[in-house]
Amino acid sequence: MRAIIQRVSQSSVTVENKIVAAINSGLLVLVGIEDADSQEDSAWLTSKIANLRIFGDENGVMNLSVKEIKGDIIVVSQFTLHA
Repeated sequence: MRAIIQRVSQSSVTVENKIVAAINSGLLVLVGIEDADSQEDSAWLTSKIANLRIFGDENGVMNLSVKEIKGDIIVVSQFTLHA
């Protein structure tokens, strides 16, 4: 399982010129999953992403998680991460 994580001020997914998902401040996560990946792998990665301290606090120090800023997460399947 591989993931690319990007902090965003807004993000959306468009399919056939129609927005199918959109968020404001939070994380855009591109995820590639292989047959060998288990539910335990998924649970570990989910927890890791939700608890990453990559948002600035009141002093501008990256010390807050997406949960702490009450941000959103948009996840996009990206099988080419394993290519």
